[in-house]
Amino acid sequence: MSILSSMYAAAAGLGAHGNAIGVVSDNIANVDTIGFKASRGRFEDVLGSTVASGLLANVPGQGSRLAGVDAMFRQGALLSTGVATDLAIEGNGFFMVRGDFQGVDGSFFTRDGQFHLDANGHLVNPHGLDVQGYLADAQGNLGAALTDVIIPPTANVPPRATTRTDIVVNLDAASVIPPAFDPLNPSTTSNFSSSVTVYDSLGAAHNVDVYFRQAAPGSWEWHALVDGGELTGGTAGVATEIANGTLTYTTDGRLDTEAIGASTADFIGATPGQVITFDFGDAITTDGGTGMLGSTAYAAPSTLTALTQDGYASGSLAGITVAEDGRVTGAFTNGERRLLGQVALATFRNQNGLLRAGAGMYVSSDASGQALVGSAGSGGRGNISAGSLEQSTVDLAQEFVNLIAYQRGFQANSKAVRTADDMLSELVSMTR
Repeated sequence: MSILSSMYAAAAGLGAHGNAIGVVSDNIANVDTIGFKASRGRFEDVLGSTVASGLLANVPGQGSRLAGVDAMFRQGALLSTGVATDLAIEGNGFFMVRGDFQGVDGSFFTRDGQFHLDANGHLVNPHGLDVQGYLADAQGNLGAALTDVIIPPTANVPPRATTRTDIVVNLDAASVIPPAFDPLNPSTTSNFSSSVTVYDSLGAAHNVDVYFRQAAPGSWEWHALVDGGELTGGTAGVATEIANGTLTYTTDGRLDTEAIGASTADFIGATPGQVITFDFGDAITTDGGTGMLGSTAYAAPSTLTALTQDGYASGSLAGITVAEDGRVTGAFTNGERRLLGQVALATFRNQNGLLRAGAGMYVSSDASGQALVGSAGSGGRGNISAGSLEQSTVDLAQEFVNLIAYQRGFQANSKAVRTADDMLSELVSMTR
């Protein structure tokens, strides 16, 4: 190798190590950047000839160069934020966002899950790009088409009229048989009572009192009453019966039969003739059950043990939650929960082939292959952690070690340049 060649080889080393220091500087600068993946420089030697020449064994090298910068896609630590729309990926995969970024309209991929809902209910990243996923219909069925994840701020749940009420009680078998039931004096003509809130077709709530009266040993009747002021043609303050029926029990206290004598309610302004089915358990004869998974009639104080009904008032969206599989569920003011959509994740055959686009985003390339998009937790994709963000994978201690190593390499190459310069000066001085 000539003196000039030595100088150029050292100069190449200076450039390579200078670029490597730039990679370290970029890592250190992004130590607090959410979702950032640390990079490393990849060095390679430079030959003074080509493979085709067949003279490789006899030709000295021409220094080194930085052949590329590789992102290290290892898992970053998760930082809990408590913000429902902050999402982090535990495992493999990228969030897919779409829109215009720096004049380029297309799909981008990121590990930065700092999302929020914009004024139109679109789930977007800090640059306004739409997060991609699947939307659910009114019945909670997810669509198959990949689209923008939209959570309309005006989303609501329409009211549902009560059609069924399940009541589980124990009716004291040792109760004294009272006088015939009187709707105008229910407390003294019954043995036990409970109440349930039901809803009409408009979502208005109505309190229904259910009275139980022992008609004979093992035989009970029940009566459901509501204030007459809530019924068409009723009188306010006067209890009016809207449903009644009978219950019979075996000698060991198990529910044998249950029957509804009548059930209809004409709530003011709502759909008339509302029928509410009152169910008291798995009756032996009526339901073919055991008679023990519901109401009973043991010689113990009467008590209510369970009460449910299937109606509800209208409700507006109060908040959202995101599950591990990316399913977005809305919580409504009436207590109902509805599946609204699902955030998708993308994987690649070769994620190292992704190209940095800035702002924590990547674009696919021929080297990375096409994005393989699907739901979290499937196809090798990681899970989504809501209320968390993935921190940068930069290890400051390792970066400073690399910085020292590259600095020494730079100094050694600069020393080689000075040595070659001294040799050239000596050579020139020989001509004087």
